[in-house]
Amino acid sequence: MESTIKKALLENSEALFGTAIEEKSIQFQKTRKDVEGDLTLVTFPFVKILRCSPVDAGNKIGAFLTDAIDEIDSCEAINGFLNIVLSDAYWINKLDLVSKDTRFGFSAPDSKPTVMVEYSSPNTNKPLHLGHLRNNFLGYSVAEILKANGHKVVKTQIINDRGIHICKSMLAWERFSPLDESGKRETPESTGMKGDKLVGKYYVIFDKEMNSEAKEIISSWEEGNFDGFDADVEAEVKRLIASKEGKDEKAISGIDSKIKEIAKNQTSLLNDAKEMLVKWEGRDPQVYLLWTTMNSWVYDGFEKTYDMMGVDFDKLYYESDTFLIGKDLVAEGLSKGVFYKKEDSSVWADLADEGIDDKLVLRSDGTAVYMTQDVGTAVDRYKDYPDLDGIIYTVGNEQDHHFKVLFLILKKLGYAWAHNCFHLSYGMVELPKGMGRMKSREGTVVDADDLMEDIIVQAQEMTQERGHIDGMTDEQKRSLYELIGLGGLKYYLLKVDPKKKLVFDPGESIELNGNTGPFIQYAHARIKSLLAKSEEESSLEGVTSFLPEEKSIVKQLVEFEQVVKDAGSNHSPALIANYTYELVKQYNHFYQSVTILKEENTQLRAMRLLLSENVAKVVSMSMGLLGVNVPERM
Repeated sequence: MESTIKKALLENSEALFGTAIEEKSIQFQKTRKDVEGDLTLVTFPFVKILRCSPVDAGNKIGAFLTDAIDEIDSCEAINGFLNIVLSDAYWINKLDLVSKDTRFGFSAPDSKPTVMVEYSSPNTNKPLHLGHLRNNFLGYSVAEILKANGHKVVKTQIINDRGIHICKSMLAWERFSPLDESGKRETPESTGMKGDKLVGKYYVIFDKEMNSEAKEIISSWEEGNFDGFDADVEAEVKRLIASKEGKDEKAISGIDSKIKEIAKNQTSLLNDAKEMLVKWEGRDPQVYLLWTTMNSWVYDGFEKTYDMMGVDFDKLYYESDTFLIGKDLVAEGLSKGVFYKKEDSSVWADLADEGIDDKLVLRSDGTAVYMTQDVGTAVDRYKDYPDLDGIIYTVGNEQDHHFKVLFLILKKLGYAWAHNCFHLSYGMVELPKGMGRMKSREGTVVDADDLMEDIIVQAQEMTQERGHIDGMTDEQKRSLYELIGLGGLKYYLLKVDPKKKLVFDPGESIELNGNTGPFIQYAHARIKSLLAKSEEESSLEGVTSFLPEEKSIVKQLVEFEQVVKDAGSNHSPALIANYTYELVKQYNHFYQSVTILKEENTQLRAMRLLLSENVAKVVSMSMGLLGVNVPERM
């Protein structure tokens, strides 16, 4: 309708305004809820042209539009706004179009350029945690929303399977894993532990052992014993110890932290891990075999977690492959003057022109850093997908600077497509303060598997209390508990704008009231139950008018098309989630306000069934974009 009004005003501007007007002067906004209307035209831009008050300008334009466009019933000018009421015939036609389009709101598949969405991208030294849940759900949902907007989408991740982190787990397993009677160290098979959790266990053990060794080093330093330590280390530690004199408790704590970091870097354990990394990059057979074995354990564990999450990937990239491409690109950039080498042989990117500190791209010992790998991965992806129009990196906001630098370096290397790379930066997620439940075995992070299983148990308890599962098999019940629990979890993590920090309350996420996944799932199940009880076809035949409750639902259904577009351009599943919540709230009001199956007028009854059908359809489609399943029964 906006385009119809624009066309009418532009084509008749000479007669209406006495002069030609520009299209940009025609502005619309949503009609306020406290006034009647379906669309509001801002009339302030026309006041000067018509040389009259805002109300008079609105009345003149309103009279013209009411006469010129059949679908406009009436107009009311309030201050500088013209509230336009559209006819019931217009909305009946809109509902008819929605009901006949099985893919309403979605664009034609592959009608827009190819986009790659990266998400998850874990390290292979520990299991996935609460932060990974938001990352995976966000990346997966954005990919589905872009598909709905017509893009061909490649879902991918870069698996960080190399580096000092995995060497720490490998070394700890070699040093501290207990031997069984046959002299073999523990494995996922022998312990019954998921592979990612077993490897994560030894990463924690490494940290504990390293801290213990560092504590001993600090004790010897405090006693004045620096035997075996470099002179520069001795001088720096003595300077830091002396600087504590006269400082307050907070300052002393900060100094102690610096000393501890120096001590960690002097531990034999960390130095052995660094040596292992060098051996790995040199393809030492023994180290490489251990690396392959332990990573395979982790991949098996990850696969089970992804299956529970309900996310998938089209293409996997491995840092162990792409860092080599990155090293070649660094060498190429060095020869072209894009990078420079310091006296210690480390290689850096000069970013002074951008007002950013120079960035290390290759260590002095020749080993790669994350930036090396990310440059290599980006270039490799464009080689794999020549039609790629852009890459969306779903990574937490603590990496904002990293991606700013990555895109700058890619541009300096001459890759024009770097302008289409986008960092989907999101805020951290945590549990409410004081919530001890669902901590991992180490007590430091919230394990993703534990959290998902715990919330499924809570969903089970909630569902059993309601007593609507009679006649279901145990398998059907478990599927329902998973659907409710994981649906509530996903919805809760996605309903908040990605940029915002999120406090996740597990209990609140599965409540049946409020802006929650189960609230929407229950509404869908209720509509399906209603439709199943009906013994007649839904239809718009003979309907000439709507009640306000019916019209409000049609208006909300029609908005779905624009919401999908906005969610795609803003990379924001939150727009989909909150739209769906509003749709369900309006349907619930309608459901409680009018009769449906017991309506005596057959035409009204058929129309209300059609309205219900389309609410269920759009709810299913919108929740599908969030990766949330909706039940037929609940």
